[in-house]
Amino acid sequence: MEKVYRGILTHRRLVVVLFVAVALACARLVPLVKVNYDMVDYLPPEAQSTTAVQLMEEEFPQSIPNANVMVRNVDVARALVLKQQIVAVPGVEDVMWLDDVADVAVPLEAQDPVLVESYYKNGNALFQVTVTEGEEADAIAALRNLVDAEGAGNAVSGEAMDTGQMQMSMIEQVMMACAILVPVIVLLLVLSTSSWIEPVLFLGAIGVSILINMGTNFFLGGVSFVTNSVSPILQLAVSLDYAIFLLHAFAAERKTAATLEDAMARAMKASASTIAASAVTTLFGFGALAFMQFQIGADLGLNLVKGIVLSFFTVMVFLPALTLCLTRAIDRTTHRPLLPSFKNVGRPLAKVRPVALALVAVLVVPAFLAQSSVVFTYQNSLPDPNLRPGADTLAVQEEFGRQNAMVVLVPRGNVAAEAALSDDLAALDNITGVMGYAATVGAEIPPEFLDAAITEQFYSPHYARIIAYLDADYESDEAFAAVEAVEQAAGRYYDEFYTAGQSANLYDMRAIVSVDNVVVAVVAVVAIFLVVALTFRSVGLPLVLLLAIESGIWVNLAIPYFTGTTVNFIGYLVVNTVQLGATIDYGILLTTHYLAHRRQQLARQAVFAALGETFPSLLVSAGILASAGFALALSSAIAAVSSLGLLLGRGALISLVMVTCFLPALLVYGDGFIRRTTWRAGFFTGKGGGTGAEGGCGNGGDGSAGHFTSNNGGAAALAAESGEGR
Repeated sequence: MEKVYRGILTHRRLVVVLFVAVALACARLVPLVKVNYDMVDYLPPEAQSTTAVQLMEEEFPQSIPNANVMVRNVDVARALVLKQQIVAVPGVEDVMWLDDVADVAVPLEAQDPVLVESYYKNGNALFQVTVTEGEEADAIAALRNLVDAEGAGNAVSGEAMDTGQMQMSMIEQVMMACAILVPVIVLLLVLSTSSWIEPVLFLGAIGVSILINMGTNFFLGGVSFVTNSVSPILQLAVSLDYAIFLLHAFAAERKTAATLEDAMARAMKASASTIAASAVTTLFGFGALAFMQFQIGADLGLNLVKGIVLSFFTVMVFLPALTLCLTRAIDRTTHRPLLPSFKNVGRPLAKVRPVALALVAVLVVPAFLAQSSVVFTYQNSLPDPNLRPGADTLAVQEEFGRQNAMVVLVPRGNVAAEAALSDDLAALDNITGVMGYAATVGAEIPPEFLDAAITEQFYSPHYARIIAYLDADYESDEAFAAVEAVEQAAGRYYDEFYTAGQSANLYDMRAIVSVDNVVVAVVAVVAIFLVVALTFRSVGLPLVLLLAIESGIWVNLAIPYFTGTTVNFIGYLVVNTVQLGATIDYGILLTTHYLAHRRQQLARQAVFAALGETFPSLLVSAGILASAGFALALSSAIAAVSSLGLLLGRGALISLVMVTCFLPALLVYGDGFIRRTTWRAGFFTGKGGGTGAEGGCGNGGDGSAGHFTSNNGGAAALAAESGEGR
């Protein structure tokens, strides 16, 4: 590798130009990356609502309406004209109104009032519109312009409106998160570095890797809206440590190296395995998301894994070349250390050690039980009456009730069963209307006698489609009870049936959450346990580290239960592994320093010294991650993103407290267990001034501790530790 390092440094200007060129090319691709806002696409393939959607796409020319357009004070003639204008809007596939289900030439007073008032009530017309996936933002904007021209009080609502709103605000929200986060990161980096320009180098190096990561998503076919919002922020917060560690290693090597190139080559060699080891634990934490049945986890997890790998190569190739190009600027902008010394921080923390141990012992079981009983939400937006989307949604609900359609697909051919099922559905609670061939046209009229435009709404070559309208919020106990009742009713007449619609989709999502939570948590814990066990050659240390971090996760996730608040299920599922993968390094860093000192000192003195050396690193790393989380929470109106941000920001701070207060107590009081379960531990026993009989390999010494102290970024010096005592 020495030749590779030297080659990078020799051609440093070429390396910088190539990386910048690739980053700029990827930046051009970012706007072209398809962002998927449809949660249904990420349901497991075996979910029945997934099958229902696929069948409808294959069998029926008309899609389920996903938008409602209400126009006030219009007569039937004007409503028919407006229908044609709505159909002509780019991005609109289809429009359904009263004339599709009734003969509007017949006086409305002579027709079924329930059917009529579903589309036309008190002089107000409600059109059910199908908007093409991916074109929601432009179509909704055009529909609003159309109805606003008809007068005040008109409204556009529905799932497509929610999606369009997210599309229009996504870039703004990401920029707002960066506007909050970047100044905080710059401040933390200025405080923890010795040059005014170093923070620019850190952000530049990780920024290049973020652009490459986001741009290369173009070749993957697109990403979810959660990944698009969260991945860049998390990649920045988690991988900044790699850049910080490399430059601090470079600063240390400059004191003894003959040339700048020699210093950087030695720094690259010294830090490569350390940064790689630190990245591995994060990779396993993020990679565990791929085991979720709900495939948005795999989308986010694999994107974060790609980002971490890119950050590693950017830091190990681009940053050294860039640093040597700007060494003069770094030297000219040096400043004295701005952070106070934390050498003696172990003294006050030692006083809270017994309290922390007792407090966690009391809280850990209730927290574990409470976090598994948190109430979840599944929607990504709720109507805010102070904003146009929320006001429109509430206006439509006040006039026509909640527009919540649920589709039932059954095999075609048994008209009597269709009629009986339609009657049963109409009698269910919270069902305001049923539309199907038997219910709307009449079972006694053969489909062959009618125009194909009418029959194809209800029949495909293989399936009959019945639509039930629910007077309940998409996500509510009433809606989920109605889904269960509809499925039970269909099961009385058919062995094969499928249900679809937003409530049916959310019902399926709810069913997989508990399974996903357990599977993902177990995979992440087992993977990280193995990595830490192999790194430290110990069974006891990974148990101690995971207990500290997992206790923090349980406390974090239990807070919503005790405060009576709800949590978006995506935020809950994702933070369980992200907090573990992102903050396990805090514990590894402290433990690495502790082991180096433990070979020369007793446990209490080793913890004292380790805390003094690592506290600045832990403070900066946790501060950056917490800032990233809170920036997402404050900037995003998407429930999944804001919920994840709040949990992550709070979780980073809780992990910091656990690592600095609870983990030291575990290391001290569990010293005997750790010594007996660590291969060739070489712990100092205080007998004769030497090491115990565990291996006598205490060659970490003060030199190792001094090397580790150079890491002010929180990256774990795993490789250095694993290389000792062999």
